[in-house]
Amino acid sequence: MTLPTTDVLALIPQRSPFVMVDTLVSASEDTTRTTLLVLPGNVLVNDGELSEAGLTENIAQTAAAGAGYAARQLNKPVQPGFIGAIKNLGVFALPKVGDTIETEVKIENQVFDVTIIKGKITCKGDTLAQCEMKIFIQPQ
Repeated sequence: MTLPTTDVLALIPQRSPFVMVDTLVSASEDTTRTTLLVLPGNVLVNDGELSEAGLTENIAQTAAAGAGYAARQLNKPVQPGFIGAIKNLGVFALPKVGDTIETEVKIENQVFDVTIIKGKITCKGDTLAQCEMKIFIQPQ
């Protein structure tokens, strides 16, 4: 399903100033894509660049946006999740203020309340970061 939306706050549990996604570009059963315009006021911007922590949180929030979108399609509440582990993190470059990053998250496996994803962030065609994450969903 492809549904661009700027109302990403309805899909994720995070709130300002800790929101690291702007737009849900697309969401399907196993793949979610978002964008983020890096602004100077972002709490994870240091010296004009989005930090490694900001990139990692962007991947996690992209996964959350996909899960939130799926929950909304089923008329269920958006559930918070927590990063349980990060594996094979590679940060190759940091985006600068004014850059728009594009993030893709693919679900690799899902068992009960644990989801394993692979995330990749690009900007202007270059890969900035990638990793695998284990995310625990907090049951309601």
